[in-house]
Amino acid sequence: MGHSMAMAETPLTDFMPMEKKILLQAEGLNLDARIHGKTCRVLRDISFTLEAGKTLGLVGESGAGKSMLGRILSRQLPGGFKVSSGSLQFDGEDLLNASDKQHREWLGRRIAFIPQEPMTALNPVLTIGQQFSEHMQRIGVAASECREKMIHSLSEVLLPEPEQILDKYSFQLSGGMCQRVMIAMAFASEPDLVISDEATTALDVSTQAQVVKLLRDMQQKKGTSVIFVTHDMGLATHVCDEVAVLYAGEMMERADAKKLLQHARHPYTRALTRATPELDGDLTVLDTLDGQMPGVESFADITGCRFAGRCRFCQPSCEESIPDMQMLDQQHGVRCIRIQELQQREDNEEKVPHKTGAAFSDRHILSATNLSKVYSSGNSKQKDKLALAPMDFHVAPGEFIGVVGESGSGKSTLGRLLMGLEEPTSGEFKLNGHALGDDEASWQKRRSLIQMIFQDARSALNPRRKVGKLLTQMMDSRPHQRLERRERMFELADNVGLSKHAVGRYPTQLSGGQRQRVNIGRSLCDLPQVLIADEIVSGLDVSVQAQIMNLLLELRREHKVALILISHDLSVVRYLCSRILVMKNGEVVESGETHSVLKNPQHPYTRKLIAAVPPTDPQADWPLDIDDDDGSSGKMDGI
Repeated sequence: MGHSMAMAETPLTDFMPMEKKILLQAEGLNLDARIHGKTCRVLRDISFTLEAGKTLGLVGESGAGKSMLGRILSRQLPGGFKVSSGSLQFDGEDLLNASDKQHREWLGRRIAFIPQEPMTALNPVLTIGQQFSEHMQRIGVAASECREKMIHSLSEVLLPEPEQILDKYSFQLSGGMCQRVMIAMAFASEPDLVISDEATTALDVSTQAQVVKLLRDMQQKKGTSVIFVTHDMGLATHVCDEVAVLYAGEMMERADAKKLLQHARHPYTRALTRATPELDGDLTVLDTLDGQMPGVESFADITGCRFAGRCRFCQPSCEESIPDMQMLDQQHGVRCIRIQELQQREDNEEKVPHKTGAAFSDRHILSATNLSKVYSSGNSKQKDKLALAPMDFHVAPGEFIGVVGESGSGKSTLGRLLMGLEEPTSGEFKLNGHALGDDEASWQKRRSLIQMIFQDARSALNPRRKVGKLLTQMMDSRPHQRLERRERMFELADNVGLSKHAVGRYPTQLSGGQRQRVNIGRSLCDLPQVLIADEIVSGLDVSVQAQIMNLLLELRREHKVALILISHDLSVVRYLCSRILVMKNGEVVESGETHSVLKNPQHPYTRKLIAAVPPTDPQADWPLDIDDDDGSSGKMDGI
């Protein structure tokens, strides 16, 4: 009876078809740049239609041109870049030719951006409240109402104690918390269009699910449209209505999101799906996509398909002329001259079974006993912060251990303590059976045998040094090995998927994903015994992610390198790690063999993390209202 009453109270207008409103439309958009005396077409023939309340996903490797559309929308193109032809309409108005005044009115109010690197976007010398308040007043919020609205916005993205967050600086927050601040700022004006540039990359799985739910709620409440830039094919499938796959500035395939993952036709799209690890099913070796995407400077010399150099189905005709977008139906388009032939070809390649990184022996390389960390508040009115409860930890040769949990759970604190970057409140360390102290000799021994790969590649790399010098930074003290250093820099660049041209560039000239590759390659220079990796593949596209993961496993086989992987990506942990630690509020709540823990989790918190991962099946429902059956509020304390 209750159901009948609910139906009777529903307005008839809810069942009437609504007229589709086009918010953003691109037709034949071409972006050119003048490089080394040549005109290069950076973006070629970009066309799409984005309806109000819908989400368009842009997927592709780093450097594919996904973020360039946002630069066009914000008028922040690099010097020498310009839109040479085509049109871009925003709510029926010409965005490209709008006056600067009109454009400024749109930005922040009707068009909002969520940047890829929050630690860089936030000013480190201003508090979060000062920066947020400035943004709120710019979009028309009265100064007297700012604080209340800011607290509400921060609460919507599950930030704990938002009143205190406003008084903190960005460096006092974790990377995931800074990203949530940027998301809150973007949605504060309830914009018509949100450009989300890898906005969920730095977030743990539960916060990622909450952000996706926030996007959906905004779409239902206000009809917000979203351009969702991501390298995660599985996430795009469940978040987006339509997905466009970009490669070297061109749309290679475009289709309904769920259809694209199940029925990918372009060789590039299929390569991306084969390189993506899954949380369930048989564990098989990931296929990697050989080679690198061509750089912008080489676009002018490519006469045919830009993917031809890496395509295993390439034939001479593919390199002779630019392929047109062929429409298989009204929504599914593919840019490939062999599509009809490849559509009928079945991929009968056998999957190779895969084994994770188990220990080679019972010997402990690095061990810690009664390790803990408490941060003093320095204020008698506030309690000290327990970042890591007392725990024992050890890692054996070749053992890959995954440390998972939400932002602020203590994962990074554990990594910094093991590396020696922070002093523990309690705990004793042993390296290869020998006790480590706080003296210089112990630090040098630790530094030579343990390397840490940091999460934020931009702040970890010296912007004044070229990539080649950064990759071989450990060889600075060996000037007599100049020839060996040069050979090693090219070897490391190749190992982490960087082109030979990249070694002569500065970090600021690279994309976010390329900077992370430099960050990883640098740590491998002297082949340490233990790698501590803090979210090292979270900012990488899936093809490079697969390449890095397989590289780590190869280093394990050849050199017995051990890995402590701090990650929020359970699929990556499943692929790499034989043992897993699940952390919550500084405590290990569950641990054991990775396969057993993920297949049959015992702790409610572990079950919550697994439920927050987008399902492998694109047709499966992804419930975003995840119950906190572990008794937590859903908000995480962060350090």
